[in-house]
Amino acid sequence: MAENIHVRSVLESIPSYVPGKPAPANAYKVSSNESPFAPLPEIRAALERELAGLNRYPDMAAVRLRTLLAAEHGVEPAQIHVSTGASAVLGDLVRALADQGDEVIFPWRSFEAYPILVRSHGATAVPVPLTELHELDLEAIAEAVTERTRLIFLCSPNNPTGTVLTTPELMAFLERIPDTVTVALDEAYVEFADPDVRADSARAFEDFENLVRVRTFSKVHGIAGLRLGYAIAHPRLAKALDKVAIPFGASSLAQTAACVALEEPARTELAERVEWIRRERSRVQHALEGLDLGCTLVPSHGNFVYLPLGERTGEFVHFALERGLVVRGYGSDGCRITIAEEAANSRLIAIAQAWEEQKS
Repeated sequence: MAENIHVRSVLESIPSYVPGKPAPANAYKVSSNESPFAPLPEIRAALERELAGLNRYPDMAAVRLRTLLAAEHGVEPAQIHVSTGASAVLGDLVRALADQGDEVIFPWRSFEAYPILVRSHGATAVPVPLTELHELDLEAIAEAVTERTRLIFLCSPNNPTGTVLTTPELMAFLERIPDTVTVALDEAYVEFADPDVRADSARAFEDFENLVRVRTFSKVHGIAGLRLGYAIAHPRLAKALDKVAIPFGASSLAQTAACVALEEPARTELAERVEWIRRERSRVQHALEGLDLGCTLVPSHGNFVYLPLGERTGEFVHFALERGLVVRGYGSDGCRITIAEEAANSRLIAIAQAWEEQKS
């Protein structure tokens, strides 16, 4: 009987990852941090050409993609690790670095997959609360390091709060961390952050060999459905990540789309899309800042905004759904809303105005 099948006992206490809820008819889905734009025409055309070869395995070494990414980031191709989305890269890091009982530290609240990935691979999760301003508490994270710590996740801009690390903050933090502990900088949303504010992770990477940078093609590049992410790591770690990755994980379609996205004219078009999202984010944030929503809006550097509504989070999620907007609630912490189509963003502003009116 199925009841007799052995399943690891730890799975009973690990929450399942909860994706953004789909939108019912006449509603906008802003519960997942997806691009509101369809794939670029150049990417679609390349994918159509690639379809004829789907009977063949993809290039397991992702040679062309790794070569392009290496040139993009000023490293050697051997320092690029490719996997099925940034989430898979993070999982590869846990498998490569943490044995049973080893510790992995991460801020909380942050990316929902962190505790799931850590505990499902047999490591010990060490969440560190955010500051009162919903920022990463680097002081507390550094103090949480023990002789069992193998890995630290830092998400910047942080999902779901949108706060970002600066270069001085990142460099000072890395100075405090033993070189035996790997620090994974999750930069899934970095392109949306102001270059004058966000940390210069390339500079930090040159100075600290225990830093690994994690990126994705799911956000700016708009190919979330193809699942492709990568790490920029120093050679020994990159080699270890390749060993634990799922063979042929990066599909031929994903590799093809990513290669097109890294070249002209796609690069210019994608940059224009980023600027559009930044402008829309500013428009939304400016409108929300002028309202009394029962919380202080957290300035966001991602493609989303965050309302720390506390105990009223669930109430706002339901309030928005009734008015045609599917947003993402995080327990009794807050609510994240993706910057989406202009009409969806305008609906969010209208809903927030209605929330203010009914609240008073």
